[in-house]
Amino acid sequence: MKPTLVILAAGMASRYGSMKQVQSFGPAGETIMDYSIYDAIRAGFGKVVFIIRSQFAEQFQSLFEPKLKGRIQTEYVFQELDSHINGYSFPAERTKPWGTAHAVLCAKEVVKEPFAVINADDFYGRNAFEQAAQFLQQSCTASTYAIVGYDLTSTLSAYGTVNRGVCMLDQQGDLAGITERINIARVDHAITCEDGLTPSTLGEDTKVSMNFWCFDPSFFSHTERQFASFLKENGQELKSEFFIPLVADQFIKEGGTVKVVSTTSNWFGVTYKEDAPFVQNSLQQLIDAGEYPQSIWA
Repeated sequence: MKPTLVILAAGMASRYGSMKQVQSFGPAGETIMDYSIYDAIRAGFGKVVFIIRSQFAEQFQSLFEPKLKGRIQTEYVFQELDSHINGYSFPAERTKPWGTAHAVLCAKEVVKEPFAVINADDFYGRNAFEQAAQFLQQSCTASTYAIVGYDLTSTLSAYGTVNRGVCMLDQQGDLAGITERINIARVDHAITCEDGLTPSTLGEDTKVSMNFWCFDPSFFSHTERQFASFLKENGQELKSEFFIPLVADQFIKEGGTVKVVSTTSNWFGVTYKEDAPFVQNSLQQLIDAGEYPQSIWA
C-alpha cells in the first residue's frame, strides 16, 4: 500500500503577510508545495491530501489539478472551526483555527493508509521523503510512529528569531517529548533561546521538529479523543491551539513509540518576506546540482 502525504495549508500566514503557500519560488513558477509533492511521488507516495480553508478551494484546485492529474491522486479537505467539535459551543468571536492536530483530524475520512504530515510552506528535501516513505512502508504500526528530525543549525533564519520544537530523546534515541522553544537565533557563535526556559543556549547538534510526521491511521482515534478533552479545557480561549506534539506526547505517555528518523536533507522555509530570495537561490542551487529539473512538471 502506497503511503499518503497530508499537507497542512489552512494557516493564514500572518507573519509573512500574504498567502505564501501559493507563492511562486521555482524558476517555472513552482510553489514550495510543488517540490514536496514531486519528492513524495519520487519516493513512492500514492496520494496527496491538501488541508485548506474552504474559501481557498478554487484557488488550490485550479493551481494543482492541471499539474498533478495522472501523476498522483489528490483530495481536498477543509479545516473549519466547527469541524469535529461534536456540538461544542465555542466563543462567537473566535476566528483562529484550532491548530495542526485538529487540521490532521479533518483528513480522517480520506486517509486510510500510513501517512506523512508536512507544512505547506516548508522545503524538506528529497532524502527526507525517501526516509519517511521507507518508514511508512516498513516500520509504521498502530504503536510506532515517527518524526523526521532536522539539525537545528540548518533551520535558522538570518532575518529574525524562529520558534522550533526541540526534540528530547530517550536512551534508545526515540522521541521522549518536544519542547516548543521561541525566539531562537544565532548570536555571535552561540544559538540562544530567549524564552525564559533552560537551557538558554542550544547545541549545534540539537534535533528539531519541522512538523514532518509519519503516522498510522490509528492517529485519528488518539487525536479525536484528545481534541474533546482539549475543547473542555481550552475551548473558550480565543487563541488556544491543539498541536500535533500534544497528541504525540500523550501517545508516548500511553506506551507508544515515536522514532526519530534522521535525514541528510537541508530544510528551508519562509517565515519572513526577506527569506524569499534565499529560498529561490537555494532551489536554484539544487536545480544546478541536478537534484531537480528546471521545470518539475514539464
